[in-house]
Amino acid sequence: MQTPVIVTLLGLLMGLAFGAVIGLFLFRYLNTERIKSANIRAEEIVRDADRVVDQLRTQTELQLKEEQVRLREEMEQETNNRRRDLRRQEERLQRRQETLDRKLEELDGRDKSLQKRQKSLEKRTADLEKLESQQQKELERISGLSPEDAKLLLLDSVREETRHDMARVIREVEAEAQMEAERRARKIVTLAIQRVASEQVAETTIASVPLPNDEMKGRIIGRQGRNIRSIEQATGVDLIVDDTPEAVIISSFDPVRREVARLALSKLVVDGRIHPARVEKEVQKAQQEVEQVIWEAGEQATYDTGLQGLHPEVIKLLGRLRFRTSYGQNQLYHAVETAHLAGVLAAELGADVRLAKLGGLLHDLGKAVTHEVEGPHALVGADIARRYGVPPKVVNIIAAHHHDVEPETLEAILVEAADAVSGARPGARREALETYLRRVTALEDMANSFEGVEQSFAIQAGREIRIVVKPNVVDDLAAIALSRDIAKKVEDNLEYPGQIKVTVIRETRAVDYAK
Repeated sequence: MQTPVIVTLLGLLMGLAFGAVIGLFLFRYLNTERIKSANIRAEEIVRDADRVVDQLRTQTELQLKEEQVRLREEMEQETNNRRRDLRRQEERLQRRQETLDRKLEELDGRDKSLQKRQKSLEKRTADLEKLESQQQKELERISGLSPEDAKLLLLDSVREETRHDMARVIREVEAEAQMEAERRARKIVTLAIQRVASEQVAETTIASVPLPNDEMKGRIIGRQGRNIRSIEQATGVDLIVDDTPEAVIISSFDPVRREVARLALSKLVVDGRIHPARVEKEVQKAQQEVEQVIWEAGEQATYDTGLQGLHPEVIKLLGRLRFRTSYGQNQLYHAVETAHLAGVLAAELGADVRLAKLGGLLHDLGKAVTHEVEGPHALVGADIARRYGVPPKVVNIIAAHHHDVEPETLEAILVEAADAVSGARPGARREALETYLRRVTALEDMANSFEGVEQSFAIQAGREIRIVVKPNVVDDLAAIALSRDIAKKVEDNLEYPGQIKVTVIRETRAVDYAK
């Protein structure tokens, strides 16, 4: 039983071994065929790559040949262009060379001509010198003057002519400059004035209180004059009860006190009860009302000029100017008008408008307290403004508007000009007849004190003086100097509003009679 199984197993093992041998041979055969096929495929790929490389090489060679041909054509084109440019430049240089050759020939011809003329001029100069020498000797023989004497005589003549020419030129230049300055100044000032409308002066140092009847005068005086004395003591004014029908005159140089007295007396007259106790009560009420009016006037001035934000004390002092006058001109109106004029002038000239307006509004601030503080009102006003925090430039404007100190800014000069315009315009101020005559007489006497003055006439209400000089004493050049000297002396010695024009007149009259 065991023998057949063993034989079977041996048979299977032999079969497996034989199968493995056959499989191995088949595997090797197949690998060999695959290798041969792969080699054949590789050779074909190599051949294809060689063909592609040949084609690429051929195309590259063609492209290189085309690029060489294109570059060669471009180089030839550029070379041709440069040759044409060089040819044109050569032609241009050739033309310039020909032009220069012609000019050189012309210059040579001119040089020869100039040499000939120079020789001719030298010959003529020698002839003229010879002739001049002969004429000089002949003139010396005829005139009997030596060359030195003749030179002196000629210099004197030339000096006199030059003096007259200098005077004429100075007059012309000065007239042109003055005309141009006046034209520009007139334009600027006119633009400023035409935008400011102001009333004429109408202020006095007295006020009147109307009465319902003359019987009221007795009540005002009171028994043994006690009522009128109490009114005068409480207000600090003088009451004038005279023959003026139905009116009492209040006289005082202090306009604030005068206004307080007018209000108090008006209320007493309306009430009818007049006695010392009633007088004191009404005077206190009137003082409070006037203080309120002063404050409102100061605020209104700052509002009209657009300068709000000032210190309350400055506003109060500004309002006090409403009750003060200068030559009859209301000082508050003058301050507001000056502020407007200074602002317009500053705008025309490109200066600081607010600075100019503030300086114009406060320039006469010192007049509100000058009866209480000693010193010029310009310096007093500057001290007050500095004390209440007004900017330093404005303080300088206030102090410098009457030349008490030197102006430091353009706005200070503009405020000074605006102050003069406001005070000098027609109707702004008035003077007493005696003051006016005294000023005009002093002006004429000052002009007559100069040597060579024959007559002087103050005209235009003392704003111009015309001076007639002796023509044999004062020549044209001296007339110009005389006008300046007189103007300088007037500035140093006289006080006047605005400006004074000094005109010197020199004329020579030749008179003869036919007999």
